[in-house]
Amino acid sequence: MKFLQLGILIFSGSLFTVGQIKVPGYFHQKNSFNDSLKKIIHETGLDSTWDAGEDGMKKISFAVIDLTGNKPVLGGVNFDEFIYPASIYKMYVAMEVLRQAGNGGFSLFKQYIVKAPNNVDKTREINYDPRPLLKDGDTVTINYLLDLMITRSDNSAANSLIDVATRDSINTTMYNNGWQGSEVTRKFLSRKFEDPGYDTVKSTETCALHAADFMYKIYKNQLINSWVSMQMKALLGRQLDTSKLSRGLPPGAMFYHKTGWWSFFTNDVGIVEDGKIRYIISLFTPVTEEEVRPRLKEVARRVYNLVSSLHK
Repeated sequence: MKFLQLGILIFSGSLFTVGQIKVPGYFHQKNSFNDSLKKIIHETGLDSTWDAGEDGMKKISFAVIDLTGNKPVLGGVNFDEFIYPASIYKMYVAMEVLRQAGNGGFSLFKQYIVKAPNNVDKTREINYDPRPLLKDGDTVTINYLLDLMITRSDNSAANSLIDVATRDSINTTMYNNGWQGSEVTRKFLSRKFEDPGYDTVKSTETCALHAADFMYKIYKNQLINSWVSMQMKALLGRQLDTSKLSRGLPPGAMFYHKTGWWSFFTNDVGIVEDGKIRYIISLFTPVTEEEVRPRLKEVARRVYNLVSSLHK
C-alpha cells in the first residue's frame, strides 16, 4: 500500500523531523510581530503544557499571517508543533476531492451511496442545522457531502469522501504541497471498523504552519488552482460553527474557516477579511472546548487589534 510506505518514512523521521519544518520562502518574519503574538498567548494563559491523555503532554500550535501589507508576514508560537487537528483535517480531504473533480475525475453532482460503517454520526454536530443524519443506503451527491463535511463538520460525510478521494491520493497531494507530517491517516470512526492497514496507523496530526499555509494558498488562489481555491473559500465561508475564534471578531468581519474539537482538543483556522484588514489565524490547542472558549475569543480579539494597529 503506497500510503503506508510513505507514512513509515515520514513518521520515522527519514524524510521529515518535527521541529525542522521549512518555512516557505514567500513568508517574511518580523521579531516585533512575533513578540506581540507571544505576549498575546502568554497573557491569555495558553503558553503552557497540558495533559492530553494518551497523546501525552502537549503545547498549543499557533500561527498568524498578516496579509494587510505588501508582503505576507508570518509569526506565532510553536507553529511547527504537531497536534491532533480533530475535524480541521477534513479541509485536506475536501481539497483532494475538488482536485480530482476539477481534473475531470468525476462530477461534483455524481450520485454517491453512503455505506456502513461510514455513517457514524448519531447526532448533528451543529444542532440547529436541519439536514438529516446520513444513513446507510442514502443516495446523495459529492457536492452535498462536501458541504455537509465542511459547514456542519459531518463525520459520516468525511468518511465517505475519504473513500472517494482515497488516502493515497490525498497524501500525495499533501506531500506535493510540502505538508509532510500532516497526512490523513484515519477516518472518523473506531479503529475496529477501519480499512485493513489503517487500523493500527498513527492518528492524523497537523501543525499551525501547515494549516495556515493551506489557507494562504486559498487566499492567493493557488491551492491546486484558482477553481479549487474558490470552491474551498466558498465552503469555508459557510462554516456553521461560530463558537470559537469567531466570537472575538467584529460583527462585520468575514471569517473563512474550519473548526475542530474532540476530547482534549479545540482548534480553529481561517482567513479573516474586514475591509483593508486581512490575515490568517491558525490555533490548535490541547484544551477542552469548555475551558478554552473564553481564551479563544480573547486571542481572536487581540490578534485583530494587533493587525489593525499595524496598518492604521
